[in-house]
This record gives sequence, structure tokens and C-alpha cells, in this order.
Amino acid sequence: MANRVFFYNNPAMSRDLVEGGSARRAHQQLLAEGALIPFLLNEREPTERPAGMDLDEAGFNAWRDTVESMPSGERMTCVRMSWNDQENVRDARSALFNPFAARVQGLTAKDIPLLASQLGVRADLLGPFSERIGEVVQSSNELRTQGALVTRNHLYERFVSLPGSRVSDGRFDRRKPFAGEVKQLLDLIYNVNLADALEMYPLTPADSLRRVILQEWRDLRVQTSQDVIRDPEEVVRYLQRQIFATVQDRLTPAGIDALELEDVRTLRQTDEWQVYMSAFDTLVADPGTFQERVHQVFSGYVGLNSRIVALSQRRRSDASGETRWAPVVEVAVSIGGSMITAVTGDGAWAVTGSLGGAVAGAYGGSVQLILRNRAAGRREQKFAREIAAIRFDSVREWEQLQELVRRLPGYRETRAAGAATGSSTTQEIPEY
Repeated sequence: MANRVFFYNNPAMSRDLVEGGSARRAHQQLLAEGALIPFLLNEREPTERPAGMDLDEAGFNAWRDTVESMPSGERMTCVRMSWNDQENVRDARSALFNPFAARVQGLTAKDIPLLASQLGVRADLLGPFSERIGEVVQSSNELRTQGALVTRNHLYERFVSLPGSRVSDGRFDRRKPFAGEVKQLLDLIYNVNLADALEMYPLTPADSLRRVILQEWRDLRVQTSQDVIRDPEEVVRYLQRQIFATVQDRLTPAGIDALELEDVRTLRQTDEWQVYMSAFDTLVADPGTFQERVHQVFSGYVGLNSRIVALSQRRRSDASGETRWAPVVEVAVSIGGSMITAVTGDGAWAVTGSLGGAVAGAYGGSVQLILRNRAAGRREQKFAREIAAIRFDSVREWEQLQELVRRLPGYRETRAAGAATGSSTTQEIPEY
């Protein structure tokens, strides 16, 4: 599921629509199958032009043509906060705009040195960085006190974008202090905010910030008690269980970059895809069975990538760009301001920890499952997803976890983690 604007303002998506032919047809089929679902804000149907927003006109026209030319027997799914216009305005404010503003305004209440460290800000720039974060928060507060809604676009215009350019152009002003860091924070807040509103998991690029940077352990959102790990020993079991053999002499999953959208749809029809998704859905439904079931996810991942390799070879004119693939499983446990990772390989788990950021009160975080190419690092991480939430009720449990982790064979501790890289009577919602 994605904001409907993503389909036509993002060239990576719109190019298939503009190109037409088999690429556009594949897009239509993925829409009809519910593999791609647009999230609508004010609009009542997906081809309605968003109000008050800069658009890529070629992309939007191609999107409109794509939807309108879908075969009569195909229907696409769209999601909105409510299909009642008045309820939609109310729910969008309470579930999207207000939480977004609250997260932005809460930035100065974070551990700023920790935040700066995770964003890669040099220690000697901590003062100016803190001031800039304060300016972002102040701008948000001013909008709220004026009765206006706080939007990412507004904050982009003031702190990130090149003056005179459209936000959709993606042109950032390097002269604005910490424009890159502010952009990363706003993007992370925006992405997790929409996912939380829809009770879904956020999917973000592999080299983008991790959610742990937002320091949400004080107010961790818990869906059900079954989703939460409260026992420190259970967390450690995520880090120390089965060893997975490193698979050698395979092609890199980066081969997926050579695929066309129609290839993606072909992959989704394969037995390998079904096996992989079934294994992962089973693990997510019961993350406590990690030891017994993660090998099925890994095996499915390897099988699926063999299909990717076969498809990518058909697209390549030569094999000069191929590299070896050494797939590994990584489990990343984020608690408070700390990060513990366990990576398979060389016959054992390699466990690394950054056990800082201790705070008083409850400790919360998450467990994330990552599948990637060990040799290439996160540059070739092709999958990452949160599989469980963690909440400890006391400092004693947090200290117990630290002690257990430090006892793990081969444990190595590092410094603080780096970049966790309508109706006339109804008010219309401004662009979110």
C-alpha cells in the first residue's frame, strides 16, 4: 500500500506507466490483484486529481490512462480513512495529521546526542544540529497555534527544498543547515505514521533510517499481548539459536535490479514465491517460533532468488556485472537507544551490540528480520521486516538482557549505533 501520489510523482513507478505496453499492463495486473493498493486522502477514486499539490503531469496523465484502460473484468482496491467525507476529515486529522505533528514536535524531547549520532552528525556539530531541530519543532508549533495542519511538504519547503522549486522535483538546498538529516527524519516520521494509522508495517529503503531512531520506547504501540516479548531470555533466544550454512557460488540478489515490472508479476505467480510468503506469514503470526521456522523463510528466500537470477539473466545483455552471493540471516533487536544484531555465517552467529541509551521507566522496541548478502553488506539488503515488538516493565529486565547478551559466545560490543541509514459542506484535507 502506498500514498496514491507515489504512483505518478515517483519516476521509478511512473516510468512503467508512461512507457505503456507490457510494463503498463503488468502494473494494471498488480493493481487488479491487490499487490499494489493506493491510499487516497481526499479523493473518492484513484484518478481524481489531488487538490493543492504539485504533480508530475506526464506521470499523472499516464496513471489516469492506466487506470481507465483496465479491462472491464478487473477492479482495483483503494483505501481511505473513511468513505464518508466528514468522517474521513475527522479520521485523517486524528490518525495522520495530529500524530505527525506530535512526532515532529517531540523531537526536542529526544536524546539529541543519541539522535545526532544515529544520523551521522559529527560531535563538533551537535550544538548547531540541536538548534536546527529546535527550529523545525518551532515551525511546527507555530502552525499548530495558528490552527493550521503540519505537513511534510510545508517543512520540506522551509528546511529542505531548493527555493522556487516544487517539492515533487526532489531538489534539495545544500545551503540549508542539515537539510539531509532533516529530510531523513521527516521521511521516517511520515512513513511510520501512515503505517501506524493503517495498522501495518512500514516498508522503507534498506539504506534509510531505522525506526529505533525515533526513540519510541516510552510510548510503544502494542496491538495485542501476543505481539509483545517481555522476557529478556526470549530476546536472547532470537540471537543464539540455529546456525545456517552460508550458501556459496550463487549470483547476487542485486539481479532483481535488472527486472521489469512484468517480471515481478511473473515471480509472484511462481511456486517459490508462494512457499516463501507462506513461510514468512507463518513466522510473523507466531514470532516466538523463530528457532523452528526461520530456516523455512531463509530456504524460501534462497529458492526465490534462484528465480530472480534466471529472470535477470534473460534481461542482461552480458554477465559482466554479476557478483557472488553469500546470503545470511540477520536479526536486529532494537530496544530504547540500543541495537543488538546477530548475523549468521562462518558456522556461528556473529553478535554485535551497542548497549547505550539507558532510560528510566519502561523499555520497548522491536525485533527485525533481515535477509541480505553478507559480502556486500546492507547495500544488497533485499528484505527487512519487523516481526515482533518488545516491552520490558522494569530496568531490572533491561539489565538482565544486557548481561545475557554479553555472555553470548563471540559477542562484540561497539560504540553507539550509526545511522540506522467531496461535498460542499465538508472541509477538504490539505495534502498530507
